[in-house]
Amino acid sequence: MKYLFYVVVDVKSLKAPTLEDVYHVSGILSLPYAEIEEPFEAWYNLPWNVSRIDYYHGQVVTLQHAFEKPAGISYKISPETTETELNVIKCFQVNGTIDNPVHPQSIFPSLKDFHFLREEDYKGHHCSVWQNFTLEGAKNNTYTIWIANSTDGPIPIYYKMKGFSNVFLGHYDKYELDYQHYDHDVEPSIFKRPEGLPCSGFFASGKHRILNNPMEEFVEPHNADNAHNFFQDFKKKYDRDYENDEKEHEFRKSTFTHNRRYIHSMNRRNLTYKMTINHFTDRTGEEMISIRGRLKVTSPNKGQPFPAESYKSVVLPPSIDWRSYGAVTPVKDQAVCGSCWSFSSTGVLEGALFLKTGFLVLLSQQMLMDCSWGFGNIACDGGLESQAFEFVLKHGGISTEESYGSYRGQNGFCHYNQSTMTAKMKHYTNVTSGNQDTLKMAIFKNGPVSVGMDATQKSFRFYSNGVYYEPKCRQSVYDLDHAVLAVGYGILDGQSYWLIKNSWSAYWGNNGYVLISMKNNDCGVTLDATYVTLE
Repeated sequence: MKYLFYVVVDVKSLKAPTLEDVYHVSGILSLPYAEIEEPFEAWYNLPWNVSRIDYYHGQVVTLQHAFEKPAGISYKISPETTETELNVIKCFQVNGTIDNPVHPQSIFPSLKDFHFLREEDYKGHHCSVWQNFTLEGAKNNTYTIWIANSTDGPIPIYYKMKGFSNVFLGHYDKYELDYQHYDHDVEPSIFKRPEGLPCSGFFASGKHRILNNPMEEFVEPHNADNAHNFFQDFKKKYDRDYENDEKEHEFRKSTFTHNRRYIHSMNRRNLTYKMTINHFTDRTGEEMISIRGRLKVTSPNKGQPFPAESYKSVVLPPSIDWRSYGAVTPVKDQAVCGSCWSFSSTGVLEGALFLKTGFLVLLSQQMLMDCSWGFGNIACDGGLESQAFEFVLKHGGISTEESYGSYRGQNGFCHYNQSTMTAKMKHYTNVTSGNQDTLKMAIFKNGPVSVGMDATQKSFRFYSNGVYYEPKCRQSVYDLDHAVLAVGYGILDGQSYWLIKNSWSAYWGNNGYVLISMKNNDCGVTLDATYVTLE
């Protein structure tokens, strides 16, 4: 007779392993909803009250000096690029306070509330799996960590968070830390601040704490006040009010959080430009489609060919900015409407009229929205600059904004016969496609030029300053989905750029402008450019 013996184990009584308080680890931080995979390397020494985390192979270094009196100091060392300087190493510090002191930042979560779940093989390691489940209002958050055993003690392998919202019945958050190398080799010198590098400082605010210590948000999720404050500040600045709709509020907060993480992570890459939180940060990529209203080109327009022979003897200046000559009107906001084509069209006409008369006159985008349907434009649902020019040619000009009425962000009844017409056109000219020199010549000799571009990339949505270069930008004339205005060109720290006026308000970009790199014809700026000649 055989006897079966069962051993009953109370898994609730199993205690999570104690992780070492001195270690060095590297790995990848993955933010699937933000489309980010960010390499990191961390050093931690709790007895010394200090930690260091590097991002993107040392592009950004963060130090938490909890030993500094009275309440610790957090440092961030990173390159800074502005309109006047490129990749200058700067140091920023946040001073802790008695109520909000600086602590050493672990790369692992506290396992205090984790419970044993199971054992399994994971990525070549036999692991015990531990889990912590929290309920915060309508949010169910599950934190899971895989830990392997070794002769040197427990080794964290992988950590994952998944958050489910009972309000909009879906996952609102997810992030992962994949630990790829772990040891206890920690030299004291690794925690030193660079000698001779001054640090600009400010007292601990939630926003600055996240910027100086971004990992805290992921391994100390209970410390959510700093992230919450970011959203509160955003709502106040941009007058957002979702308080009467809980589902909308949670959705916007989640969207904002993923976009904020994306912005901050991309800024740690040390690109040639910076991004910032702006009025689009609570919007999804799908929602942004509605403001990219340049229709696809399906057939040749009736514009004149570029007269290259006429400009053979012209010597191009190294840079030009038509704003400095008074040829460019203030930046406007097209709002939630695909009317970019009307702003690009009026910008060309305003510049041409200034060069002809010496007077800068605001022209009416609303008139083009209301009245040019017969030429293929469909107001907020899109249009083409060439089709707007065909309308202006036929009707002997365009209304001034003052006489027609201000822009409304939607189409209305056409009434141009009751307004003052100006800028009577002779013809419009197509700049040779894909040729940088002819576009420079067109801008130099004729003023601001209408251009199409690919604006689908997420990075463009949050551009702030510097020279924008996005290798993911598409390079076909059929992919140009946004119309803008080229008002100049130049060179910043060896990088050639187009000076572009957008119509997404002065909140966007550098007061409404962007410097787009000429490298590889980034975003297709030279593919479909047009300027006008007035009678």
